[in-house]
Amino acid sequence: MEIRLLHGAAIAPYIDDLARLRLTVFREFPYLYDGTAEYEADYLASYTRSGRSLVVLAIDDGEVVGASTGLPLVDVAPEFQQPFLALGRDPASVYYFAESLVLPAYRGRGLGVRFFIERESYAHKLAEFDFCAFCAVERPGVHPRRPADYKPLHGFWRNRGFLHDPSLRTRYAWRDLDEAQSSEKIMSFWTKELPI
Repeated sequence: MEIRLLHGAAIAPYIDDLARLRLTVFREFPYLYDGTAEYEADYLASYTRSGRSLVVLAIDDGEVVGASTGLPLVDVAPEFQQPFLALGRDPASVYYFAESLVLPAYRGRGLGVRFFIERESYAHKLAEFDFCAFCAVERPGVHPRRPADYKPLHGFWRNRGFLHDPSLRTRYAWRDLDEAQSSEKIMSFWTKELPI
């Protein structure tokens, strides 16, 4: 398994791989995302434009089987900055962790931990940020598409040192598998202070 770290324009050749992973992994509960290749190409282009973006790729036998992304919160859509601004917190102090995607056959091999380590290390090396943060969708405990064996990642995130901050909440729209059109979903943030 090869782990490759990319920044800015160097990410461009992997946009299709990242889009494929997002469309595959985010179809699963809890995201239930029914996306399009066109939206993905536009969304992922933001990583190529940010000079402080990071994509961590997991490559097995030439195939991208996992990926994780990050960039400064100020380079992310306003919906993700607004909860911090509303509480008087400067978005410029936050490095945002976006996707963490692993194909099912490659889960349980430590890639999730490696993805967090690489993103935290990069954010720390930039020496511009006080916190790293990500957000996760909130779904009701009883949901028709929730698998019987579904296990939330809350424990994993806590083990990585992240704290859930329900005061930091936003709404973001996408189309669920059962929806005819997009609807807003509630997402809340998890944060971790970076070492000085």
